[in-house]
This record gives sequence, structure tokens and C-alpha cells, in this order.
Amino acid sequence: MYELLIVAAFASLAYYNVTIHDDEFASASRKIGDRIGKLWDIAHSSMKENRLLRAEKALLTILKIDERNAAAYNRLGILYAKQKEYRDAIDCFEIASSIEATPSSLHNLGLIYYETENYDKASVAFEQALKLEDNLAARHVAYAKVQEKLGNYKHMFLELEKAAELEPNKETYTLLLKAYISHGMIDEAKILQLKLKRISKLTNRPKKMLRPKRRVMV
Repeated sequence: MYELLIVAAFASLAYYNVTIHDDEFASASRKIGDRIGKLWDIAHSSMKENRLLRAEKALLTILKIDERNAAAYNRLGILYAKQKEYRDAIDCFEIASSIEATPSSLHNLGLIYYETENYDKASVAFEQALKLEDNLAARHVAYAKVQEKLGNYKHMFLELEKAAELEPNKETYTLLLKAYISHGMIDEAKILQLKLKRISKLTNRPKKMLRPKRRVMV
């Protein structure tokens, strides 16, 4: 009987300790989460205010707490790219992509490779980004620019045409028009010029004044 009481006491104590440890873990997790949240706020506001050193410290502190925070690596890469510290930016984007390959981290990596004239690697990064998300014109435009540098003009036209299809506006049409003209594609250029004229007319058309509805006074 005495032995049974001892076993029951130990079992109760073990349950109590597990409960305490779970509560402590949850409390610690909340504190860490709150701290990271505050650091993100500091990083975000500092980058907006161009206080880059303060933003860098906040992001590095986040990575000390959570060394596999892909978003922090991605933002740190953007920060280094702003300062033209391309080697550090590439390292950050590569780490971010290895932890969690997102369209934005891969696209950013492609942009840095493009900026440093590493066009083969830029092409691979942009292609990977497009496999994950291909509905943004900017991604196709960036990929097209790399294909132009690599001399893959057929692929360049396909990407620019896709961009114009996704976002048929003055910017995408102008890029495609310049490409047509520079490669002597006169017929295609004429058709696109007509589309550009239509867009310009719609953009410059004065907006109708909306008159307030007349109300019958009773």
C-alpha cells in the first residue's frame, strides 16, 4: 500500500513538472515572438527612414534568435543591395532561398546576379522564380533582359510578349516596341504602335464630372 502511494506521488509530481515546463515553454515562445515582432518593426521603420545601420542591427539580432529566418535574410539582402554591397547581398539571398525558396527571394537573387553581370546565374534564378509565380509582368521583364544579354532573342521576345499580355499598359508595350524596332520587326512594331495610341487616348481622356443626384425637397 505504501509503495502504491509512492508511485502515485511520483506520477503526480511528473505530471506537475511536465505541465510547468509546457507553460514555461509557451511563455518563453511568446516572449521570443514578441521580441522578434518588435525587431521587425524597428527594421521596417528604419529602412523606410533610410537608417540602414539600425535596420541591419535589428535584422542581425533576429537571425541570432532565429538563424533560419528566411524573411530576415531576404530583407538583409535588400539592405546590402541598396548599399551596393553585392557580395553580401548575394550571400543573404542564397541563404534565404536555401531555407525557403520563395519567388521574391529568387527574383532578388536574380537581380543581384544581373547587376554583377553574372547572367547565367541570373537566368537560373529568374527561371526558378517564374516556376513558383509566373503571373507578374515584372518577373517576365527581368527574365527577358537576361535573355537579351545572353543573346537568346527568341526567348526574350516570348517573355516581353508575356509581360505585355499580363499587364497591357504603356510600360510593357514600350519595352516590347523598342525590342521590335531594334531587331527590325517593323510589322510587329506598327501593330504595337496602334495599341499604344489607343492606350494614350484612354489615359488622356478627360474624366467625366459626376453631378450629385438631385433630391426632391418635401
